[in-house]
Amino acid sequence: MKIIIYATLLIGAMLAAILYLGERRSQKGGTSAYHRITAEEAKKQMENTAEFILLDVRTQDEFFEQHIPGAVLIPDFQISAQAEKTLPKKDTPILVYCRSGRRSAGAAKQLVRMGYTQVYDFGGILSWPYETTSGSGTVSP
Repeated sequence: MKIIIYATLLIGAMLAAILYLGERRSQKGGTSAYHRITAEEAKKQMENTAEFILLDVRTQDEFFEQHIPGAVLIPDFQISAQAEKTLPKKDTPILVYCRSGRRSAGAAKQLVRMGYTQVYDFGGILSWPYETTSGSGTVSP
C-alpha cells in the first residue's frame, strides 16, 4: 500500500514540475510565447519598428482618462471575442499594457494561445515615463 502511495506522489510531483517548467519556458521566449519587456524597450521598439500594434487592455473609462498615443483598446475580458477582428495579422508585433501589469500578462498569454507570434508585455501605464493623452482613441467595437 505504501508503494502505491509513494508512486502516486512521485508521479504527481513529476507532473507538477513538467507543468511549471513549461510555463517558465513559454514566458522566456519560446516560439509560442509572449515576451516580457520594459517600458524603455517598448518605446525603442515603437520608434524602430514600422508596423506594430500598441494594445491597451484596460477598461474604456481607464482608456479615456489616460492612454499612450496610438493605442488600440481591447479590454482584457474581450480579448477572445475581439482580437481576431481587430488584430487580423497574427505575425504583427503587439505591445500590450494595462494599468499595473497584471491584466497585460493575462492578455498576452491569451493572445499567444490564439496564435499571435510576436506579443510583448511591457506592464502598466503606471510605469510608463513617456507621453500619454486622454480622450477617445481607437476603441475596438
